[in-house]
Amino acid sequence: MDRSWISTKIPSDPEYQAGVREFIKFAVKNGGGRSKLRCPCIMCHNFLHKRPGEILNHLSKWAFDKTYTCWIWHGECRDETTVGNSEANVCEGHNTNEGDRLEEMLHQVEEAFDEDPFTFESLLNDSEKPLYEGCTKYTRLSAIIRLYNVKASQGLTDIDFNLILEVFKDMLPDDNVLPSRTYEAKKTLSLMGLPYEKIHACPNDCMLYRNQNESLESCSVCNASRYKKEEGRVPAKVLWYFPIIPRFKRLFSNARDAEKFTWHFDSREDDGFLRHPADSPQWRFIDGKFPEFSKEKRNLRLALSTDGFNPFGSLSSTYSTWPVVLITYNLSPTLCMKRRYMMLSLLISGPRQPGNDIDVYLAPLIDDLKMLWETGVEVFDAYRNEKFNLKAMLFCTIQDFPAYGNLSGYTVKGKAACPLCMEQFPGHWLNGSGKHVFDSHRVFLPCDHHYRYMKKAFNGKQEFGERPKIMSGVEVFEKIKDIQITFGKKHRNFLSKQGFKKCSKLWSLPYWRFLFVRHSLDVMHIEKNACDSLIGTLLNIPG
Repeated sequence: MDRSWISTKIPSDPEYQAGVREFIKFAVKNGGGRSKLRCPCIMCHNFLHKRPGEILNHLSKWAFDKTYTCWIWHGECRDETTVGNSEANVCEGHNTNEGDRLEEMLHQVEEAFDEDPFTFESLLNDSEKPLYEGCTKYTRLSAIIRLYNVKASQGLTDIDFNLILEVFKDMLPDDNVLPSRTYEAKKTLSLMGLPYEKIHACPNDCMLYRNQNESLESCSVCNASRYKKEEGRVPAKVLWYFPIIPRFKRLFSNARDAEKFTWHFDSREDDGFLRHPADSPQWRFIDGKFPEFSKEKRNLRLALSTDGFNPFGSLSSTYSTWPVVLITYNLSPTLCMKRRYMMLSLLISGPRQPGNDIDVYLAPLIDDLKMLWETGVEVFDAYRNEKFNLKAMLFCTIQDFPAYGNLSGYTVKGKAACPLCMEQFPGHWLNGSGKHVFDSHRVFLPCDHHYRYMKKAFNGKQEFGERPKIMSGVEVFEKIKDIQITFGKKHRNFLSKQGFKKCSKLWSLPYWRFLFVRHSLDVMHIEKNACDSLIGTLLNIPG
């Protein structure tokens, strides 16, 4: 395509006007369905996004940017061997230039700066500014990214990184633009980062200061102050929320990642073996129960996992921070548990674990999950070069047995500790050990099994009872839907000591009651006093 008109013609020239029309057609064709595109006029310089009609008006009124001859912001890939030629290669679908990862990263973040183009201009300048005069291999931005990747992969502290930057800056020519401090490097990279929210919380876990409570100075439940008294306006407790929708958009904006999210549909081997949740009956049930959801193979099925840890390198339980991580089951078994695709969505600060009040902190995540199920969100698929409406659902949770009690709302201690059999399979209290034991597991055996007739080997009695009936999700929801409690540490003494003590926030998800397996347990942590009943129920074997 001849582009000499860009530098040789004026806006009133017919050849210039014909070239502009060709450019608009080209940009719309390769725009992936976007309603707004970058405007290359000399006033906007590709920093501002406009509708095609507005771009045409701008280019008719002001001249085309004469330096913009390779249309990389409108669907072309810059070929390093032909830079300067009038011809450029058009990106088709996922055939991106492998050698220009930095340019791809800038494409991924450009939409976030629609309302603040000057911030993006600063980032773009860093991506084009040579590390020092005459340097052709690294720009300021690419050098910072390369060094910061080393810091992250090797677990270097900020002090270590300061020393590295100082040494490198001293080694390079005097006119180099490498930052000398970690703070400067982080400030530059933060422009490419994803948003997060710091939500203040009641120190007693009663409520979050969000939505209608955002302006309150004290808790509406227990009247505890929002701030630490001795430290002014420092919040007493903070929830860090990392919104999941921008992160899903970022993943689909990378062509290589977008291709992987349809593995379960395009590449999974269906041979009857259970290797992945996509091989499970629940996956097939969802396909049949919710056909509108399943017909879009890019819709996400997620797992939620949480547990507490001490962030200060100590095994002590005096401080407990709870991360909430999402896993994407659309990916293959070799990828779905990789660090790159495990998404931190919430970080619940300590020092005390949230316990039964974890529902308070799950609220912003559940709100986003409900929106992703009911309406979805428009996402650009870089692999297929198109926009589509992305939806997502929570497939299950993954946790140990105590954390299961927090998420499900079921009491996992005491006389009815089994969450499947509930009151149908009570334990017996041993005064000597001060524990409940569950010794009636023979009810799970076939009716004519010889163990049922034994007395001495078990509890001195024969066992002819029937196995407990396991309630469906719909039946469980009907049982607990009217349970009303007040969250907060000061109200935990009013909770039920047996069975369900709350209607978990997860039940507000419209599909949750229909799932066969809502919670997946790490059986290593299941307490012995509940193990016989639980394993016997799941596996139909004696304890």
